[in-house]
Amino acid sequence: MNPSIKLLPHAISELMAQVSATRKITLADRYGLMAAILEDSLDEEDRFSIDRLLRALRRGRLQIVDEISSLLCSG
Repeated sequence: MNPSIKLLPHAISELMAQVSATRKITLADRYGLMAAILEDSLDEEDRFSIDRLLRALRRGRLQIVDEISSLLCSG
């Protein structure tokens, strides 16, 4: 039996807000993105947001960090 992956409502918009504020993608953010991409029911707005995030990563505008949460690493 395969485990079901379900996103919380507004998870993508909250992730986008956090990443925009910190300019960092954490381990938890990456797992959240993976869950979002694997979910078949994303709406067009969420897909557009994920595309923007991936473009920012490619252009070096975001830093990939190994911390679980940006709340723990913002000192």
